[in-house]
Amino acid sequence: MPLVSASDLSVSYGADLIFENLNLDIHENARIGIVGPNGGGKTSLLRVIVKELEPDAGRVQWSRGLQVGYVSQTPTPSDGGTLNDEITAAFHRLLSLEQDLEVSALELEGAGNGQQPEAEERYASQLKEYEALGGYTYQNDMERMADALGLGSEVLDTQSSWASGGERTRAALARALLSRPDLLVLDEPTNHLDLNGVAWLEGFLDKISSAVVVVSHDRYFLERMVNQVWELDHGRLETYPGKYSAYREMREERVRRQRVEYRQQQEYIAKEEAFIRRYRAGQRAMQARGRETRLQRLERVHRPEQDTAISIGGLSASRTGQVVLSTHGLEVGFIEDEPQTRLLSLPDLKLERGSRTALIGDNGAGKTTLIKTILGLTPPLGGSVELGHNVTVGYYRQGLEDLPDDSTVLDALLDVKNMAFEKARSYLARFLFQGEEVFKQVGSCSGGERSRLALACLMITEPNLLILDEPTTHFDIPSREALEQVLLGYDGTILLVSHDRHFVSLVAEALWVVGHGTVTLFRGKFAEWVESQSEAANQPSRREPSRPPRRAASDLEPYKNSAKNPSRPNPMREELMLQAIAKLESRMAEVEGQLEAASQEQDLEAVGRLGKEYDETQAELEQKLKEWGG
Repeated sequence: MPLVSASDLSVSYGADLIFENLNLDIHENARIGIVGPNGGGKTSLLRVIVKELEPDAGRVQWSRGLQVGYVSQTPTPSDGGTLNDEITAAFHRLLSLEQDLEVSALELEGAGNGQQPEAEERYASQLKEYEALGGYTYQNDMERMADALGLGSEVLDTQSSWASGGERTRAALARALLSRPDLLVLDEPTNHLDLNGVAWLEGFLDKISSAVVVVSHDRYFLERMVNQVWELDHGRLETYPGKYSAYREMREERVRRQRVEYRQQQEYIAKEEAFIRRYRAGQRAMQARGRETRLQRLERVHRPEQDTAISIGGLSASRTGQVVLSTHGLEVGFIEDEPQTRLLSLPDLKLERGSRTALIGDNGAGKTTLIKTILGLTPPLGGSVELGHNVTVGYYRQGLEDLPDDSTVLDALLDVKNMAFEKARSYLARFLFQGEEVFKQVGSCSGGERSRLALACLMITEPNLLILDEPTTHFDIPSREALEQVLLGYDGTILLVSHDRHFVSLVAEALWVVGHGTVTLFRGKFAEWVESQSEAANQPSRREPSRPPRRAASDLEPYKNSAKNPSRPNPMREELMLQAIAKLESRMAEVEGQLEAASQEQDLEAVGRLGKEYDETQAELEQKLKEWGG
């Protein structure tokens, strides 16, 4: 039986029909990617699946006891509590069991002879469930996941109501993944993750047994993660088996075949209608009525819909000098901090005329601060940035905060460049602002609409140096592809920041890699850089740390042994001892990974420091195991 099954689903908002007559099944271990244009109903469909939205028509069945983890695009902040509290809520049963175990341990200590067996049985049952649910490792699991998703301790301590949308989304993702659901439903999960975060998420999803349904415009992510694609477009759902690339091929073939069938049917209908008109009242009237009846019963072939995507057209750029931008001894950070915070120390770098370079690195590494320093929006801690001859900069800002919320879409464009009213409307239409939409208040625009407007305002100035900070966020796949084609045909210079690996792979010809407090130039495509990283990771370490066999805490059977040996500590102290053992084991595994990475990077100072920490942690672990063993 499917986890979720639905038939004849329809959803409308007022007079607007979002989709109708949808049929679907979600089976165990499914990996489903949902694609389609913005506004096509993908999020509405997810909300129906997770019981957040009641459909206007149709039927949905969920398997009995189905546990669902759902991460929306914009999680609502909780009333009170920190992001850490929200993530910890994934372990509500374990937290309840910890309280129960404390009570049971006290009852066990105070139990009389007649009550001892009952108290022992209750404690053993609770402890067994606690172990089965990962009670000795859940805190380490949560720390590792938060770290992988870029949620440091300072962010975790932030009140949910004060956290950014990206931070709330990553916290919601951590909670959903840690709750071990039967069905995991994700709406644009990669939007707020850096390259390492996305790669980690792919690896995590690849290992779990949960069924996964994900809405995404990240083509690289879809190619790696899904084994079937659902396309929701113009109110209809088409399903395709296989990966994203297979979907693209099958979709093109289906659309080509549908165009042929539609044209042939239209020709047939036109001939039949001409016959009916000609002979309706004549000698062949009965034959005409028969043909009319057949036409009325004819199942019509839908006309293939055109993809709705931005249509920017060619983008010209005036000629600059050979060196468009150069840095000299540049130090990037926050000059107003006391003491000053240094993020990056750059080697001398330059951008040549016509080059296309991507700036990549982890969240928080300093990419946006570097961009702002290059633009003069943030003062450098040291060194300088120089623009070449005749350079005009166009800057696409990640947060889109410079758009005037109290203006209309049309006025926002006219503020950038004065032009005739009709010409401005025609230009905005290329960015999908049709009819009365040009009079919409900017403050009420969706994320996708604001992104399109920001891009329109940027392109109208015809810059010859484009600096783009996450330009594809909120763009659907057709619009991303349209932007890619514009940038590939652009003869100016491009410096871009993006976590969209497909976008970076296609557009960029060189990389500025941010990490370890500096920027490294890589002359080549993104795929070549990935391959170089893989080769470096596979090189043997300079030091192989000793790895003594260790027992998992869950194998130590604490209660059974302590009950037979009266000299053992009480059960609650025993439990705390095992938690300490599990934590030390986890720390040793982390240090091993860090030690191997430091060896690969030939960081001798780190190898020495981590090797010492490994030995100290190993000694502490052996002491704890000795104490436990009595």
